[in-house]
Amino acid sequence: MSGKTRSTVREYVEAALWALVLTLFLRGFVIQAFRIPSESMKDTLLVGDFLFVNKFEYGPKIPFTHVRLPGLRDPRRGDVIVFQFPQDPSKDFIKRCIATGGQTLEVKDKQVVVDGEKLVEPYAIHINPDVRPAGYDFRDNFGPLTVPARQMFMMGDNRDNSNDSRYWGTLKMDLVKGRAMFIYWSWNSEKVWPRWNRLFSIIH
Repeated sequence: MSGKTRSTVREYVEAALWALVLTLFLRGFVIQAFRIPSESMKDTLLVGDFLFVNKFEYGPKIPFTHVRLPGLRDPRRGDVIVFQFPQDPSKDFIKRCIATGGQTLEVKDKQVVVDGEKLVEPYAIHINPDVRPAGYDFRDNFGPLTVPARQMFMMGDNRDNSNDSRYWGTLKMDLVKGRAMFIYWSWNSEKVWPRWNRLFSIIH
């Protein structure tokens, strides 16, 4: 192999290595792709939506550690957040933040109340008109509960079909991965066709 050929091969290898390092850096500290696997966030997010998650905003975690770097701001009510499922951290969940540390939350006959204020939630849907009484389960009547510091109460927008903080408790900041940003692809498996109207939709 000539010197020129070896130099060209070396340049390609170096370029590939730098691309790999950059990809790992971006995925670990800045942005990550996520796919919606369930209907718990319907109609905001549908099964088959692919989205990007901003890991930088809340402060990225150093991989394989519990150390979180400083972020731009803390999570707040209304943010749609991707996080590790508290009961099985190997799984990623996505829900909406409904209350943060220090706030008191209660669900009364499907109506969410935070610090005594009834929330107006245009994103929430109820697919089951039945109201389950307190003591039967936590779906329609829950609390009151004061959220501990540095934790959040998470709920799916599809309120009658969501495994969320009503069942497994509040979410610790340590498990947060980032805020959902926008949908970059959406696939309707029933129609076997892309949902073109959802592409590049900002997630609110």
